[in-house]
Amino acid sequence: QIQLVESGGGSVQTGASLRLSCAVSGFLNSSFAVAWFRQAPGKGREGVACIDSQGEVNYAASVKGRFTISYDNAENTLHLQMNSLKPEDTAMYYCAARLGWIAKWDASYEYDYWGQGTQVTVSS
Repeated sequence: QIQLVESGGGSVQTGASLRLSCAVSGFLNSSFAVAWFRQAPGKGREGVACIDSQGEVNYAASVKGRFTISYDNAENTLHLQMNSLKPEDTAMYYCAARLGWIAKWDASYEYDYWGQGTQVTVSS
């Protein structure tokens, strides 16, 4: 069983930075994908970034160049470095994991395990 616990959210002003972390417990086998999603009030869950076991990364167009996803294998922790934050980045941020090959990284149905979420609020 895999468990995911997010941390690092908070309230910041436009242009600030935050670093989200997601502690992964349980066994990630040799093939996996871990990702960050977000959900703003009244909106659907949106894929933000993904990294797989081969090190391949993908980003949503809205965050490319501002956010950086990374996975620390030694610490079994997923990170999301968020720079130049904007009010439209305000959302609950979730980490997600899938064992095995993934077809569509930004589709929430691809992921089997989810964290409880951490709130990010960006004020103008």
